[in-house]
Amino acid sequence: MTENTAENEMPENNETDNVEELQPQQPESDDPVTQLTKERDDMRDKMMRALAETDNTRKRAEKMQSDTQKYAVSGFAKDMLDIADNLRRALDAISDDQLIDANVKTLHEGVAATERVMLSNLEKHGVKKIEPTSGKFDPNFHEVMFEGPAAGVEPGEIIQLLEAGYILHDRLLRPARVGVAKSSEATEHSVDTEA
Repeated sequence: MTENTAENEMPENNETDNVEELQPQQPESDDPVTQLTKERDDMRDKMMRALAETDNTRKRAEKMQSDTQKYAVSGFAKDMLDIADNLRRALDAISDDQLIDANVKTLHEGVAATERVMLSNLEKHGVKKIEPTSGKFDPNFHEVMFEGPAAGVEPGEIIQLLEAGYILHDRLLRPARVGVAKSSEATEHSVDTEA
């Protein structure tokens, strides 16, 4: 029986040796210095990311504050554009024949002075008038109200200003309403008669 016991013990030792060989060896990360270095590097990375995020948040907040200050008057300025347009219409409605009358001339001068002061004050706050009477149509600043034939002008060029546009700093408040030249060549429709 002792022989059986010795034989039984032997395979157990061999099996244990085989199991130890199959298990992956632990890396030497059990070293406390290595672990602390890794933790330090991870913490430094997290700290740097948090600092970068904080800096980005600060920059976004500064830009938002700057934009708020810069464009806060946009609603008010849009409302004032109608008044400026009406002052211009009043001046344009008075003909040269009517300016002979002293009362009409005084009224005309008063309305013109009011328009100048209003436009001057709008410009102080960053509102600029756009009055294109010629040049290429730009959809960023112009709105086409009609297309018409025009001799000696390329298609897509502005031929008439209907209403001035306005920008606030670099943002469009209202596009200038214009008429543009259309192609002078009439488009002919051809019908296929051979079909």
